[in-house]
Amino acid sequence: MLEHDVLVVGGGLAGMRAALAAHANGANTALISKLYPVRSHSCAAQGGINAALVDRGDDWEEHAYETVKGSDYLGDQDAIEVMCQMAGGEVIAMEHMGVAFNRDEEGRLGTRRFGGQQRARTFFVADFTGQAMLHVMFEQLMKSGVRAYNEWFVTSLIIEDGECCGVTAMEIRTGSVFAIRAKAVILCTGGLGRLYEPSTNAITVTGDGMALAYRAGAPLMDMEMVQFHPTTLKGSGVLITEGARGDGAYLINKDGDRFMTNYAPNMMELASRDVVSRAETREIAEGRDTDGCVFLDCRHLGEQFINERLSQIRELGKDLVGVDIVHEPIPICPGMHYQMGGIKTDVDGRTPLPGVYAAGEAANVSVHGSNRLGANSLLDTIVFGRRSGEHAAEATRGVDFKTFNIEGWVEREEERLRALLARQPNGDRVASIRFDLGTAMNEHIGVVRNEEGMKEGLEKFYQLKQRYETVPVEDKGRTFNTDLVFALELGYMLDCAETIINGAIERKESRGAQFRSDYTDRDDENWLRHILVTRQEDGPVVSHLPVVITQWQPQVRSY
Repeated sequence: MLEHDVLVVGGGLAGMRAALAAHANGANTALISKLYPVRSHSCAAQGGINAALVDRGDDWEEHAYETVKGSDYLGDQDAIEVMCQMAGGEVIAMEHMGVAFNRDEEGRLGTRRFGGQQRARTFFVADFTGQAMLHVMFEQLMKSGVRAYNEWFVTSLIIEDGECCGVTAMEIRTGSVFAIRAKAVILCTGGLGRLYEPSTNAITVTGDGMALAYRAGAPLMDMEMVQFHPTTLKGSGVLITEGARGDGAYLINKDGDRFMTNYAPNMMELASRDVVSRAETREIAEGRDTDGCVFLDCRHLGEQFINERLSQIRELGKDLVGVDIVHEPIPICPGMHYQMGGIKTDVDGRTPLPGVYAAGEAANVSVHGSNRLGANSLLDTIVFGRRSGEHAAEATRGVDFKTFNIEGWVEREEERLRALLARQPNGDRVASIRFDLGTAMNEHIGVVRNEEGMKEGLEKFYQLKQRYETVPVEDKGRTFNTDLVFALELGYMLDCAETIINGAIERKESRGAQFRSDYTDRDDENWLRHILVTRQEDGPVVSHLPVVITQWQPQVRSY
């Protein structure tokens, strides 16, 4: 029998931080991931991690205020205060673990400035900060002896009498299904970026944990708040770090004009991401573009500086679009990047479903509201990964495992997989449905939205869901069947799409990432509230929660 006090699902930064914290607090802990942990999407985070260090003359309350303002006042301020107060200690802890952050000329930890913040408080490792942090965290995980189920795919949460007792999971190498008993499950499965095409996210980022929780009855909150990053590479959607703009790069249109002077005259290229993405979208719509793109201009930074701090994006530009940023501007456009919404949790990672925790991008503790500040995502993973791991370890101490029908749960999942594999060819493909979903979401639930377009998107969603009910899995084997994994992932993606579309139609205002051309103003009187979507037998049910305000009352947001 496979059993652990705490089972962490997902091997990125949030998952590994949660597993290390639970283990350090005495829990029999394991981590289960559909990938090897160092292949998790946390490695794609480029620009850095925010923290206000007192010895820099910085203050956590300033960081918190700018996070609240960036969220367009939808972030819960009690949670934001927790994150910003813990930030400095967590960054120093990461350095002590071995993360080789860049240094300034005096030998201290170096910083760069990120969007939506007046002060340079972003600590970084060139333009591959996430990768550096992820590999160090993995070293710590191996050192700890925490058991890792690598390349295992979680298919369901085991819920008995309203409480979570563990998970069912398929070992991808063999195709065998197992039940893993756990006193607490922490979902750290990351985002859902591949619901959109194009996206900065890896092909594996498919909303698994959000969908698992949604199917088990947990509410997903603020799912309509999908962040489009202002600088993604033409054609591929690959991320071009905000660190480039933080280091002084310009945004220009086809005429060479720094157009952000017209949209955010004070913060310019370092306005919040939703503001910059909408500005680019307008420039493109009004014809001041080249082939649907504007440009990021780094030429004035100089080759030595670029090689020291932006070497990865230089290589990406040369390899993918044949542009060397030392000599010419690089074509960019807004692209889907991050999900601010997720499984509703408190500051200790607890969801409304007993025994289930969540942290990182899969969770919504509501520190990002309707727009996340750049470099707050890595901070979110390590602060709330740690807190969820610590709380889960404490909550499971001295608690017995719950009994359930192990064979029954395994057989139920086996039957579901056999039914998928038994489907006969009908001319459709999982990849085709996935691509059609991505293009429909990008078209109808993108940077700019309206009622008519979103309802058209909802109709397309129903058609795609119907196609999914009969789409075949072409590989009929069980050994490392990636076709089967892709089919299961697509089911998760459709669940997440359902919540995004319903939330976006429900919110009849423009706030942060939700910009509606038919409701162009923010409406605090009616919509200073969270939107929750919960799955019921007859479909999704929408409800609301008030936003927690501690010390910063909503104001007009300008940059």
